[in-house]
Amino acid sequence: MSTAGVINPYRIAWRLVRRRLAWDINPLSWKSRACLGRLRNTHAGRKALVLCNGPSLNAVDFDAVRESGVFAFGLNKINLLFSRTDFRPHAIVSVNPLVMEQNAPFFNETSIPLFLDRAGRQWVRPRQGVVYLHSCPEQGLFAQDCRLSINQGYTVTYVALQLAFHMGFQDVALVGCDHSFSAQGRPNQEVLSNKPDTNHFDPHYFGAGLRWNLPDLAASEYHYEIARTTYADAGRRIVNCTDGGRLEVFERMPLDVFLGGGV
Repeated sequence: MSTAGVINPYRIAWRLVRRRLAWDINPLSWKSRACLGRLRNTHAGRKALVLCNGPSLNAVDFDAVRESGVFAFGLNKINLLFSRTDFRPHAIVSVNPLVMEQNAPFFNETSIPLFLDRAGRQWVRPRQGVVYLHSCPEQGLFAQDCRLSINQGYTVTYVALQLAFHMGFQDVALVGCDHSFSAQGRPNQEVLSNKPDTNHFDPHYFGAGLRWNLPDLAASEYHYEIARTTYADAGRRIVNCTDGGRLEVFERMPLDVFLGGGV
């Protein structure tokens, strides 16, 4: 009997198990898991800020962020901001292969702690301060403990929210999450940019000649709702401090209120 067009769940499951086992016996997984274990609940009761990469990030007063002392997660190519401010995030999260490859020169020289998808070890050398994450392909999940796996949820912001929960943060704010893109095309499609980037805070983010994956806003929003519910069920909260934008899943709050003792 021909098997053409037949979906074999056993073959799919075995492939996933085989890949998982290959990662579990890799010494890098042991080191990363141990590091994540040490970070578990180390910031219990504190606040964290997730710096998303929309154009509205340019409106943020980074002197105020730095002076507040609030822990800040940078995402992906946040380093493109560094020539304009002395502010530096406490950690950077990146899981998209195209981004990790494109930003590898910076990732390989920075002393800022990095949380990268395990695929990033192709481009970013293992060293102290670099944690590799295992991404579970099953969607609709939220890792409250990130030692085994995280879920990408179609946006690196979702990964940062899982890491923030893992580390024990009580209140987490998003800023620069415009949740709006002018680029047209099929969600998740890989495309080649042919002009300066207007969808992110810097025109070189995915500028001419760089490949990137078009956003899946509906899938991202679905996962944001999961994050909101998970935090709420644990007595924690996510707020949106973005100046404008179209993300309405989370309660809105001015950034200065969040930094100054609101929530």
